[in-house]
Amino acid sequence: MTAVLDPTRAPARVSGDDLRVPLVQGGTCTYANFDYAASAPALAQVTARVADLLPYYASVHRGAGYASRISTRCYEAARETVREFLGCAADQEVVFTRNTTDALNLLATCVPGDTVVLDIEHHANFLPWAGRGRRVVPAAGTLTGTVDRLAAELGAKPAALLAITGASNVTGEVLPLTELAALAHRHGARILVDAAQLAPHRRIDLCATGIDYVVCSGHKLYAPYGAGVLAGRRDWLDAAPPYLAGGGAVTEVTSDTAAWAAAPHRHEAGSPNVLGAAALAAACEALTELAAPAEVHERALTDRLRTGLADIAGVRCLRIFGDSTDCVGIVAFTVDGFEPGRVAAYLSAEHAIGVRDGRFCAHPLLARFGLDAALRASIGLGTTVDDVDRLLDAVRILVAAGPQWDYACSDGRWDPVPETRPGLTTGPDTGSAPCSV
Repeated sequence: MTAVLDPTRAPARVSGDDLRVPLVQGGTCTYANFDYAASAPALAQVTARVADLLPYYASVHRGAGYASRISTRCYEAARETVREFLGCAADQEVVFTRNTTDALNLLATCVPGDTVVLDIEHHANFLPWAGRGRRVVPAAGTLTGTVDRLAAELGAKPAALLAITGASNVTGEVLPLTELAALAHRHGARILVDAAQLAPHRRIDLCATGIDYVVCSGHKLYAPYGAGVLAGRRDWLDAAPPYLAGGGAVTEVTSDTAAWAAAPHRHEAGSPNVLGAAALAAACEALTELAAPAEVHERALTDRLRTGLADIAGVRCLRIFGDSTDCVGIVAFTVDGFEPGRVAAYLSAEHAIGVRDGRFCAHPLLARFGLDAALRASIGLGTTVDDVDRLLDAVRILVAAGPQWDYACSDGRWDPVPETRPGLTTGPDTGSAPCSV
């Protein structure tokens, strides 16, 4: 079915969707955000939930006051909402963390054996396993070949865990998770899915897919309030030492001993992030309601962006697998003759378009492409057709005529010279941008 797209409308309201920012050549323009894969703005439903809860914010689990009881109920209700959103099985728990990286580091302390990973992973799912029996498998040029390589590695030597990305944070390509879960289980291993990039775009059902563990971040799920999630089988979580030692993770303490609580509280020592958990739950509810129309909208915009970029001379879109057919709204590309950082600075300064440039915390993958850096445009719930067309037009102008402003690189970062935008100038700032000094 072909989506009918309204050029000015997005599937949902997000914070900053009407933000106007200054241009280096003067004037202002509505900001076009293509950096959702790094940090997504808050959904309107999320900011409303936090505003409603703020007056009741108080201590959790141990307070007798009314506000404390309300905060506790909201915190534990958020856990159940996330459980439902992720399709957790009866033996799977939800642990609130700071973000995906925190969740992966937590699980790394619990795994009783080797962990197998691909060389295309984000650093968050690559570095925590180092020194803990990490075995790196080079991805093949196809998904089929990559699955075969993983099967050979798991069959050659036992491993406790296969840790895999759900969708590449560089190219957006989605991996065959149900097939990989079955593969891991056939070889006596469990599977962890880094869903930081997948969860904002596709529903994940742990029970239906056979996934044992999943991690994701609120700041990529339209809930940028400092909460993340590790969800999965509780036996490893109960057997491992507490991730942090402190109040809330114990049932009894003496001068010489401590009796640690079971998961999830075993790994949530200290005062929990009540507002972050509530925000994450609100995002899960909103994403559940928006799932079908949002996916249709995203696929149409992603196809429009990818096709448009491919039609511009000198633009190369990056793909890992020759046989991948499913991608979330992430497109990485390069422009011949232009450093990615310079292109990103040009798009921001002259067109009010925000993209990401660099190696995206995936250095081994960029090395596979033979690149020191690339550009990444990522689509989210606030993206419109107009945004996509603005980005394509700006790249066409760059290729045809070059930038209209001078740019210089210092300490690896490109900036317009001179910088005229309020809040970014090096001298005394009289502009109205927040956080100005």
